[in-house]
Amino acid sequence: MSDDRSVIRVEPFGDEAVLITLGDTVDVAINERVHRLASMLDRGTAHDLPIGRPVPAYASVLVPYDVSKLGVDEAVRELAALARRIDRRPVTRADEPVTPLVEVPTRYGGADGEDLPLVAERLGRSEREIAELHASIEYRVFMLGFVPGFAYLGTLPESLAMPRRASPRERVPAGSVGIAERQTAVYAVESPGGWHLIGRTELPIWDPRRQPPALLTAGARVRFVPVRSG
Repeated sequence: MSDDRSVIRVEPFGDEAVLITLGDTVDVAINERVHRLASMLDRGTAHDLPIGRPVPAYASVLVPYDVSKLGVDEAVRELAALARRIDRRPVTRADEPVTPLVEVPTRYGGADGEDLPLVAERLGRSEREIAELHASIEYRVFMLGFVPGFAYLGTLPESLAMPRRASPRERVPAGSVGIAERQTAVYAVESPGGWHLIGRTELPIWDPRRQPPALLTAGARVRFVPVRSG
Protein backbone atom coordinates (compact mmCIF):
# COMPACT_ATOMS: atom_id res chain seq x y z
CA MET A 1 0.00 0.00 0.00
CA SER A 2 1.44 3.33 -1.03
CA ASP A 3 0.94 6.65 0.72
CA ASP A 4 3.00 9.21 -1.17
CA ARG A 5 2.11 12.39 0.69
CA SER A 6 4.39 14.47 -1.53
CA VAL A 7 2.06 14.03 -4.50
CA ILE A 8 -0.31 16.99 -4.56
CA ARG A 9 -1.27 18.50 -7.91
CA VAL A 10 -3.72 21.39 -8.13
CA GLU A 11 -4.87 22.56 -11.55
CA PRO A 12 -7.85 24.18 -13.28
CA PHE A 13 -10.54 21.77 -14.46
CA GLY A 14 -12.75 23.44 -17.02
CA ASP A 15 -13.90 27.02 -16.42
CA GLU A 16 -15.44 26.70 -12.96
CA ALA A 17 -13.56 24.04 -11.00
CA VAL A 18 -10.18 23.01 -9.65
CA LEU A 19 -8.91 19.43 -9.52
CA ILE A 20 -6.77 18.45 -6.52
CA THR A 21 -4.88 15.19 -7.13
CA LEU A 22 -3.26 13.40 -4.19
CA GLY A 23 -1.92 10.33 -5.96
CA ASP A 24 -2.12 8.20 -9.08
CA THR A 25 -3.23 4.77 -7.83
CA VAL A 26 -6.33 3.10 -6.37
CA ASP A 27 -5.16 2.95 -2.78
CA VAL A 28 -6.96 3.01 0.58
CA ALA A 29 -4.47 5.39 2.24
CA ILE A 30 -4.67 7.88 -0.62
CA ASN A 31 -8.46 7.62 -0.72
CA GLU A 32 -8.64 8.30 3.03
CA ARG A 33 -6.72 11.55 2.46
CA VAL A 34 -9.06 12.41 -0.42
CA HIS A 35 -12.15 12.06 1.75
CA ARG A 36 -10.52 13.89 4.66
CA LEU A 37 -9.75 16.82 2.37
CA ALA A 38 -13.24 16.75 0.82
CA SER A 39 -14.78 16.73 4.30
CA MET A 40 -12.64 19.69 5.42
CA LEU A 41 -13.55 21.71 2.33
CA ASP A 42 -17.22 20.81 2.60
CA ARG A 43 -17.48 21.91 6.24
CA GLY A 44 -16.19 25.34 5.35
CA THR A 45 -14.84 25.94 8.85
CA ALA A 46 -11.24 26.03 7.69
CA HIS A 47 -11.69 28.64 4.95
CA ASP A 48 -13.97 31.33 3.60
CA LEU A 49 -13.59 30.51 -0.07
CA PRO A 50 -16.65 30.68 -2.35
CA ILE A 51 -16.57 27.02 -3.32
CA GLY A 52 -19.26 24.43 -3.94
CA ARG A 53 -19.64 20.82 -2.80
CA PRO A 54 -16.37 18.90 -3.32
CA VAL A 55 -16.59 15.68 -5.37
CA PRO A 56 -14.14 12.98 -4.20
CA ALA A 57 -12.85 10.28 -6.56
CA TYR A 58 -10.20 7.55 -6.17
CA ALA A 59 -7.23 9.87 -5.71
CA SER A 60 -8.57 13.36 -6.39
CA VAL A 61 -11.12 15.96 -5.32
CA LEU A 62 -12.99 18.14 -7.82
CA VAL A 63 -13.80 21.52 -6.28
CA PRO A 64 -16.24 23.87 -8.06
CA TYR A 65 -15.93 27.57 -7.27
CA ASP A 66 -17.81 30.82 -7.90
CA VAL A 67 -16.02 32.47 -10.82
CA SER A 68 -17.75 35.78 -10.09
CA LYS A 69 -15.95 35.95 -6.74
CA LEU A 70 -12.70 34.07 -7.34
CA GLY A 71 -10.21 34.09 -10.21
CA VAL A 72 -8.73 30.83 -11.44
CA ASP A 73 -5.17 31.64 -10.30
CA GLU A 74 -6.38 32.58 -6.83
CA ALA A 75 -8.57 29.47 -6.65
CA VAL A 76 -5.61 27.24 -7.51
CA ARG A 77 -3.33 29.02 -5.03
CA GLU A 78 -5.79 28.98 -2.12
CA LEU A 79 -6.90 25.39 -2.64
CA ALA A 80 -3.29 24.23 -2.96
CA ALA A 81 -2.53 25.81 0.42
CA LEU A 82 -5.55 24.08 1.98
CA ALA A 83 -4.64 20.72 0.44
CA ARG A 84 -1.15 20.85 1.93
CA ARG A 85 -2.64 21.40 5.40
CA ILE A 86 -4.09 17.89 5.64
CA ASP A 87 -0.58 16.45 6.14
CA ARG A 88 0.94 19.26 8.19
CA ARG A 89 -1.11 18.94 11.36
CA PRO A 90 -2.23 15.98 13.49
CA VAL A 91 -5.49 14.39 12.43
CA THR A 92 -8.28 14.98 14.94
CA ARG A 93 -11.70 13.40 15.15
CA ALA A 94 -13.22 16.53 13.65
CA ASP A 95 -11.03 16.06 10.56
CA GLU A 96 -12.41 12.62 9.83
CA PRO A 97 -15.49 12.42 7.59
CA VAL A 98 -18.48 10.51 8.91
CA THR A 99 -18.17 6.92 7.65
CA PRO A 100 -21.41 5.01 8.25
CA LEU A 101 -21.43 1.21 8.01
CA VAL A 102 -23.97 -0.13 5.52
CA GLU A 103 -24.83 -3.84 5.61
CA VAL A 104 -25.97 -5.29 2.30
CA PRO A 105 -27.96 -8.56 2.60
CA THR A 106 -26.89 -10.64 -0.39
CA ARG A 107 -28.02 -13.87 -2.01
CA TYR A 108 -24.98 -15.52 -3.57
CA GLY A 109 -25.02 -17.81 -6.60
CA GLY A 110 -27.85 -19.42 -8.54
CA ALA A 111 -30.01 -17.10 -10.59
CA ASP A 112 -28.84 -14.20 -8.41
CA GLY A 113 -25.15 -14.70 -9.16
CA GLU A 114 -24.84 -16.53 -12.45
CA ASP A 115 -21.07 -15.99 -12.76
CA LEU A 116 -20.26 -17.51 -9.38
CA PRO A 117 -19.57 -21.03 -10.78
CA LEU A 118 -17.17 -19.59 -13.36
CA VAL A 119 -15.44 -17.41 -10.74
CA ALA A 120 -15.08 -20.39 -8.41
CA GLU A 121 -13.65 -22.59 -11.18
CA ARG A 122 -11.12 -20.01 -12.32
CA LEU A 123 -9.99 -19.19 -8.79
CA GLY A 124 -9.80 -22.81 -7.70
CA ARG A 125 -12.28 -22.45 -4.84
CA SER A 126 -15.79 -23.62 -4.05
CA GLU A 127 -18.75 -21.31 -4.59
CA ARG A 128 -19.30 -21.25 -0.85
CA GLU A 129 -15.69 -20.21 -0.23
CA ILE A 130 -16.00 -17.37 -2.74
CA ALA A 131 -19.18 -16.10 -1.07
CA GLU A 132 -17.74 -16.38 2.44
CA LEU A 133 -14.52 -14.61 1.50
CA HIS A 134 -16.37 -11.83 -0.33
CA ALA A 135 -18.62 -11.30 2.71
CA SER A 136 -15.72 -11.38 5.20
CA ILE A 137 -14.28 -8.02 4.10
CA GLU A 138 -15.30 -4.53 5.20
CA TYR A 139 -15.16 -2.44 2.04
CA ARG A 140 -14.77 1.28 1.49
CA VAL A 141 -16.68 3.35 -1.05
CA PHE A 142 -13.85 4.86 -3.08
CA MET A 143 -16.12 6.90 -5.32
CA LEU A 144 -19.45 7.02 -7.18
CA GLY A 145 -19.68 6.95 -10.95
CA PHE A 146 -20.72 5.12 -14.15
CA VAL A 147 -24.46 5.38 -13.44
CA PRO A 148 -26.41 7.02 -10.59
CA GLY A 149 -25.61 5.38 -7.25
CA PHE A 150 -22.95 2.99 -8.58
CA ALA A 151 -20.31 2.77 -5.83
CA TYR A 152 -16.82 1.44 -6.48
CA LEU A 153 -15.87 -0.61 -3.40
CA GLY A 154 -12.47 -1.83 -2.34
CA THR A 155 -10.28 -3.43 -1.67
CA LEU A 156 -11.13 -6.93 -2.87
CA PRO A 157 -8.58 -9.56 -1.74
CA GLU A 158 -6.06 -10.56 -4.38
CA SER A 159 -7.38 -14.12 -4.09
CA LEU A 160 -10.74 -12.90 -5.48
CA ALA A 161 -9.39 -10.65 -8.21
CA MET A 162 -10.99 -11.31 -11.59
CA PRO A 163 -10.67 -9.35 -14.84
CA ARG A 164 -13.82 -7.86 -16.32
CA ARG A 165 -15.87 -10.04 -18.64
CA ALA A 166 -14.61 -10.15 -22.21
CA SER A 167 -18.13 -9.29 -23.41
CA PRO A 168 -20.20 -6.94 -21.21
CA ARG A 169 -23.86 -7.74 -20.69
CA GLU A 170 -26.38 -5.39 -22.26
CA ARG A 171 -28.60 -5.54 -19.16
CA VAL A 172 -27.61 -6.18 -15.56
CA PRO A 173 -30.50 -6.15 -13.04
CA ALA A 174 -30.48 -3.55 -10.28
CA GLY A 175 -29.11 -5.00 -7.05
CA SER A 176 -26.62 -7.31 -8.78
CA VAL A 177 -23.34 -7.72 -6.88
CA GLY A 178 -20.28 -7.93 -9.10
CA ILE A 179 -16.50 -8.15 -8.90
CA ALA A 180 -13.81 -6.87 -11.26
CA GLU A 181 -10.07 -6.62 -10.67
CA ARG A 182 -9.61 -5.67 -6.97
CA GLN A 183 -13.04 -4.06 -6.60
CA THR A 184 -16.65 -5.04 -6.00
CA ALA A 185 -19.90 -3.14 -6.56
CA VAL A 186 -23.69 -3.27 -6.46
CA TYR A 187 -25.48 -2.24 -9.64
CA ALA A 188 -27.71 0.55 -8.34
CA VAL A 189 -29.96 0.60 -11.41
CA GLU A 190 -30.45 -1.69 -14.37
CA SER A 191 -27.66 -0.98 -16.82
CA PRO A 192 -25.07 -2.56 -19.10
CA GLY A 193 -22.14 -4.06 -17.22
CA GLY A 194 -18.98 -6.10 -17.60
CA TRP A 195 -18.35 -7.22 -14.02
CA HIS A 196 -18.71 -10.87 -12.92
CA LEU A 197 -22.01 -11.28 -11.09
CA ILE A 198 -21.78 -13.35 -7.91
CA GLY A 199 -24.93 -12.31 -6.02
CA ARG A 200 -27.85 -9.95 -5.67
CA THR A 201 -29.48 -7.78 -3.01
CA GLU A 202 -33.01 -6.45 -2.64
CA LEU A 203 -31.71 -3.37 -0.84
CA PRO A 204 -32.66 -0.22 -2.81
CA ILE A 205 -29.23 1.20 -3.62
CA TRP A 206 -30.64 4.12 -5.62
CA ASP A 207 -33.94 5.82 -4.78
CA PRO A 208 -34.63 9.31 -6.20
CA ARG A 209 -37.24 9.87 -3.46
CA ARG A 210 -34.62 9.39 -0.75
CA GLN A 211 -32.22 12.06 0.46
CA PRO A 212 -29.54 11.44 -0.55
CA PRO A 213 -30.77 9.14 -3.34
CA ALA A 214 -27.63 6.98 -3.19
CA LEU A 215 -27.55 4.55 -0.26
CA LEU A 216 -23.79 4.06 -0.62
CA THR A 217 -22.05 7.41 -0.28
CA ALA A 218 -18.39 8.23 -0.90
CA GLY A 219 -16.24 7.20 2.05
CA ALA A 220 -18.87 4.91 3.60
CA ARG A 221 -18.03 1.43 4.88
CA VAL A 222 -19.84 -1.58 3.44
CA ARG A 223 -20.25 -5.21 4.48
CA PHE A 224 -22.08 -7.90 2.52
CA VAL A 225 -24.23 -10.22 4.64
CA PRO A 226 -25.06 -13.62 3.09
CA VAL A 227 -28.75 -14.59 3.12
CA ARG A 228 -30.48 -17.68 1.81
CA SER A 229 -32.60 -17.55 -1.30
CA GLY A 230 -36.32 -18.05 -1.00
